[in-house]
Amino acid sequence: QVQLVESGGGLVQPGGSLRLSCAASGSIFSINAMGWYRQAPGKQRELVAAITSGGSTNYADSVKGRFTISRDNAMNTVYLQMNSLKPEDTADYYCNADGRTGWGPTFESWSQGTQVTVSS
Repeated sequence: QVQLVESGGGLVQPGGSLRLSCAASGSIFSINAMGWYRQAPGKQRELVAAITSGGSTNYADSVKGRFTISRDNAMNTVYLQMNSLKPEDTADYYCNADGRTGWGPTFESWSQGTQVTVSS
């Protein structure tokens, strides 16, 4: 079993910044893509940003130029640097990872979620 534990959420004023971190642990042989999703009240969960093991990235149009995803493959950790935050970025943020376990089967795991609130 692979667990994802995230940290870094909180309350920030519009225009401010936050950095989310998410570390994977367990019997991990390899991790392919890692990503960040968010879900606002009354809305569906949406992809915010994703990054492959090779470093290729993909962003939602709404966060391009403001958010940056990165990862540390040696630490099995993914980060989301969020700058110029807007009230509409308020949501629960989740990280996701897929890969292969140490004993062979593939996995896909989700974190427990962290709340980000952008408000004055």
